[in-house]
Amino acid sequence: MSTARIHIVVPARYASTRLPGKPLADILGQPMIVRVLSQASQADCQEVVAAVDDERVKAAVEAAGFSAQMTSPDHPSGSDRVMEVATHRGWQDADIVINVQGDEPLLPPAVIDTLAASFRTDPSVEIATIREPLDDPELIADPNVVKVVCADNGDGLYFSRAPIPFARESSSTPQYYRHVGLYGFRVGTLRRITGYSVGQLEDTEKLEQLRWLENGEKIRVATWQEPLPGGVDTPADLQRVIQALQTTR
Repeated sequence: MSTARIHIVVPARYASTRLPGKPLADILGQPMIVRVLSQASQADCQEVVAAVDDERVKAAVEAAGFSAQMTSPDHPSGSDRVMEVATHRGWQDADIVINVQGDEPLLPPAVIDTLAASFRTDPSVEIATIREPLDDPELIADPNVVKVVCADNGDGLYFSRAPIPFARESSSTPQYYRHVGLYGFRVGTLRRITGYSVGQLEDTEKLEQLRWLENGEKIRVATWQEPLPGGVDTPADLQRVIQALQTTR
C-alpha cells in the first residue's frame, strides 16, 4: 500500500472567454473557487491549494481560510500550473498530486477519493484519471465529449472526440465511457511529462493526455458509475449549478 502524501491543486485562471472572472463567479454568496475548494477539502488528502494567477482570486481564497499559490499566467496547460505549485512547495517525487478543475463546484469528494485509490492500491500507477458510463447517443457523437477505451487492467488505450469503440456491426452495442477531466500524478511523473513536446495525435484531437500516451506513459482509468454534475463554462452552466444547490438546501 502507498504511504505517499496526497495533495490537491485547484487551478483557477481569472480570464475566461465565455465567463469572465469565472473563479469569482457568485454561487449563493460564495465565489466559485471557494465552493470548489470546500468540496475538495472533504476528500482524504493532506493538502488543498488553489493555483491562481490573479491577486483578486488569491485574496478571495485566503479570506475563506484556504491556501493559494500565485502562478504564472502564461502556462500552456493546467498540468504546467500544477507542476509550478509542486515545485514551489517542495513536494516529493513519490507524492501524489490531484488536479481538480476550478470550475467543478459540484464535484463529489468521493470521486477524488476514487482517483486517489488508484495510487494507494497499486504503487506502479503514475498517472490516473476517471471515466463514467456514457449511454446518450447524442453525447456519444458529440466531439466536445471525450471518450476513452481501456485495457483489461484499466489502463487507457486511447482517448478521442470520436465515438470509440466503433460498432462495425449494427447489432453490436458497446459500452461507451466519457472521460472526466480529473487527473492524478506522481509528482516525479508530472515533472517528466510537462517536458514533452506536442505530438501528432494531440495536435489532431487537441487532447493533452494523448501527448503522454504518445511518449509511452500509462494512464490508469478508474470508473465512477454515477453521472457527474459537470463543470461551469458558460453563464447557463452557472445557473444550472445555482439551481442544483438551491434544491439541496
